[in-house]
Amino acid sequence: MIQLNNVTKYFYTKVGKKYILQDVTLTIPEGNIGILGRNGAGKSTLMRMLGKIEFPQKGRIVSENSFSWPLGLRGGFVGNMTGRSNVKFVCNLYGKNKEEAHQIIEYVKSFSELGDYFDMPTKTYSSGMKGRLGFGLSLAFDFDYMLIDETLSVGDARFRKKAKEALKKKIEQCNVILVSHDMKTLSQMCQTGLLLNNGELLYYDDVNEAIEHYKEINKKGK
Repeated sequence: MIQLNNVTKYFYTKVGKKYILQDVTLTIPEGNIGILGRNGAGKSTLMRMLGKIEFPQKGRIVSENSFSWPLGLRGGFVGNMTGRSNVKFVCNLYGKNKEEAHQIIEYVKSFSELGDYFDMPTKTYSSGMKGRLGFGLSLAFDFDYMLIDETLSVGDARFRKKAKEALKKKIEQCNVILVSHDMKTLSQMCQTGLLLNNGELLYYDDVNEAIEHYKEINKKGK
């Protein structure tokens, strides 16, 4: 279960505050959740708040569950450190012992298919390479919720197929919160839905109802 208690999140723009969430109080039951909203509505920001990368200006997001960092987030790596060193750093952060860290490092190296680049600074990586590193790293850890932000588009067609199959296997053991503009993927992978619109966050027991409401908002253009 995830609880939002009087949560407000905004950014300053040239025309004033842009609200992502405005005094939202909501209880979200456990399960696979799809997040919908128009471009700029704040879907990725909400995802980062759940992953504790960003925080609201007001209120609290409370849950006893553990959350992955958002898959698809290409930032977060230390640019002067190699891929290997970044993975090792995360292992230390999560208290993995030497043997566990070795297994995770080898898994990420193999899965990401970075070859020699795995031992090069991540500042030399393309965005796709960073995405593959982050994807493999997230799959190597166990969380109650996997946060997925449009990451299924990473890499070439063969890698995308591999990544999607690995992700499907992973979420047999945990819940998923998915941001995607692909309505078919949302409908297949999620049971419930959250719709972000003009600072409001609406919850739907059926993700297909969220999808229909999202389509209506898009047609109205507001």
